[in-house]
Amino acid sequence: MTVTPAGMLPEVTLQSLSRAQTQVNTLVLGKAHEVRLAFVALLSGGHLLIEDLPGLGKTTLAHAMASSLGLQFQRIQFTSDLLPADVLGVSVYEAAGRSFQFHPGPVFCNLLLADEINRAPPRTQSALLEAMAEQQVTLDGVTHALPDPFFVIATQNPVDLSGTFPLPDSQLDRFLLRLTLGYPNAEAERALLSGSDRRSLIAQTTACLSDSELVALREAVTRVHTSDALIDYVQALLTRSRQHPGVRVGLSPRAGIALLRAAKAHALLLGRQHVVPEDIQALFVAVAGHRLVAEAESSSGPELARAILHTVQVD
Repeated sequence: MTVTPAGMLPEVTLQSLSRAQTQVNTLVLGKAHEVRLAFVALLSGGHLLIEDLPGLGKTTLAHAMASSLGLQFQRIQFTSDLLPADVLGVSVYEAAGRSFQFHPGPVFCNLLLADEINRAPPRTQSALLEAMAEQQVTLDGVTHALPDPFFVIATQNPVDLSGTFPLPDSQLDRFLLRLTLGYPNAEAERALLSGSDRRSLIAQTTACLSDSELVALREAVTRVHTSDALIDYVQALLTRSRQHPGVRVGLSPRAGIALLRAAKAHALLLGRQHVVPEDIQALFVAVAGHRLVAEAESSSGPELARAILHTVQVD
């Protein structure tokens, strides 16, 4: 069997991963960087928050990833009347057996699309905390394991904020990356307007990776090498974030761990077995932007993250 030079993964697995990315890119046109970041979140064992206007491909991206990777997909439309039981499930008393039987909710899947997550009240939002952090759900004193892999893609509309409940910092920190898709370029938009319906194309896709291959890829991410100099660079970014003008709350050590984990996945996706500073730079805004708290409302986390990135030099 042909393996990579580092002896970490069969070559066929890396080829399957490349095919999966290519297939998603044929469905979400003109967003190769954003698609790569979505794969980074999945392979890192993290979760993804997408903030953007309606109709720009957030749901298409989630559907395309689930279909291309053979993942069980569920979608929850978050609304103001959504209850935790609607997400997690509920125990129902069955007279025949004289016992309570647990009926799993939609969270029991591989890829969960939490659509407009900020429209649900805080109690329902927090129902996802344990699931995202521990990959399990505890109800009535009983813990239920979630499928492996378990990956959440949550969406928010950054403009229509009436009647919404902003995610608290503890919830935002559960998302490894936050990104926006933005409008497509002219060429991609032309192809969308003149081509087939995305839902029809997604229905015709086939899975490029097996469950065992996806698990192997996640394990391989943990073995990607990070040098001491690279860790020094990450630590310098963390330190600068706590001293940078305009930042009220800087990055925590957990944010640094998340950045390194994401950088390892990014390196693997580009065919490398070691992390370089360019991996950190490609991910820093997506990892740090939603974790930084600005002193003034006129500043945003992504703007501060870009400024911090430009002020820290690579030795």
